[in-house]
Amino acid sequence: MKTFTRVQAAEALKKGAVGIIPTDTVYGVVCSALHPQALERLYAIKKRHPNKAYIVLISALDDVAQFTTLSHKIQTLLTQVWPGPVSVVLPTKNTTLAYLHRGNASIAFRLPADPSLQALLKVSGPLAAPSANPNGLPPAKTVTEAYAYFKNDVDFYVDGGPLYNSPSTLIELDENDAVKVLREGAIKISLDTM
Repeated sequence: MKTFTRVQAAEALKKGAVGIIPTDTVYGVVCSALHPQALERLYAIKKRHPNKAYIVLISALDDVAQFTTLSHKIQTLLTQVWPGPVSVVLPTKNTTLAYLHRGNASIAFRLPADPSLQALLKVSGPLAAPSANPNGLPPAKTVTEAYAYFKNDVDFYVDGGPLYNSPSTLIELDENDAVKVLREGAIKISLDTM
C-alpha cells in the first residue's frame, strides 16, 4: 500500500491521480473534478453506472463559480448549511462539464468543516469524492478496508484512522431555488428554516 501525507496527496490529485483520503464523513476514493481522464478512471475503479454523477468537495463557497452561477438566495442558503456534512445538488447549464454532471445538468457540492481537509482542497482544487467502496458494498471505515477493496487500482492512500461517521445529508436546489431532501444523513435539515 502506497501511503501519502495529505500534502503529497493534494499535489498528486492536482496532477490527475486517483487516491483514498479521509473526508469529513467517510473515506473517499477521489480525483480532481477538473481532470476528465482521472474522472473516467474513477468510474472504472468504483464500477459505478456512468450516468450517476459524483459529489464534488470544495474548499470555499467561491469554488462553486467554476461550475455554475449562484443566485443571492442560493448563496444565502448555502451559508446556512456550509461548512458541514451537507451535500447540495445545484443546477448547471455548463455543457463543457458534461463529463462531470453526466448529462444530468446538475452537480452536488459539499464544503467540509474539517480544517485539514479544507487545507488539502485548497491545494488540490475541487475533488470528485464518492465513498471508498465498489458500487453496492459498504463504505470503508478504515484505510485497511479501503485497500481490501481497491488494492493498487488507486495511486495512494491517506490514513486518517477509523471513520464511523454517517454519509452526508443530500439536498437539491432546483432552478426555482426550491429545496428538497434527497437523503437523510449526518445532519437533519429542516425545510421550514430554509
